[in-house]
Amino acid sequence: MNSRHVSITDELQEYLISFGGREDALLARLRAETLQMRFGHMQVCPEQGQFLFFLVRMLKARSVLEIGVFTGYSSLCMAKALPDDGVLLGLDNQKKFTDIAEAFWLEAGVEDKIELRLCDALAEVARLQDKGLEFDLIFLDADKERYPEYYEACLKILKPDGLLVIDNVLWYGNVAKTAVKEPITDAIRQLNEIVVKDERVEMVTLPFSDGMTLVRKKDTKR
Repeated sequence: MNSRHVSITDELQEYLISFGGREDALLARLRAETLQMRFGHMQVCPEQGQFLFFLVRMLKARSVLEIGVFTGYSSLCMAKALPDDGVLLGLDNQKKFTDIAEAFWLEAGVEDKIELRLCDALAEVARLQDKGLEFDLIFLDADKERYPEYYEACLKILKPDGLLVIDNVLWYGNVAKTAVKEPITDAIRQLNEIVVKDERVEMVTLPFSDGMTLVRKKDTKR
């Protein structure tokens, strides 16, 4: 019998928020305000935000790309982890949400580390490639139906040994339900199949929140 993961009850979720990371008062307020909004459930959970902070620090990342900013919780976590000369480029197309993000970045004093571009993110990633730009870490949390396209595009602008973090790879558990046939679930299934077979990378999927896959691009020059 394989070992099973602990079921995350409401009680355990609250325990994780309290002891699984360090969420400051500003992040807690942003999270609470976002949860009151329509689509507020799309926000990353606090432990994911702290995990992203940890990854940026651990990698000593100086350049981060976030695809899908929403109200800026994850951006704020990562920007706080960047060095003074680090830069986070955020791509989104919903100004009503990113206006909230920018207000919180300003209050946190990290606005100088973040550049926001309102655009079609997939097209912008192609432009970044044309300019020869590369990133230490990329966080992908955008429109799920284009996940397979985003994956290939992101690998082209990820530095060797860089890390791509992909959110929502379990999609509420639907990826394992064969009876579920709809575009978003099918696209995420396709992505998961591509990643696990991709010899260009090393990968692991973490089953917390809605699932996060970590993809390290191999350095072929070694």
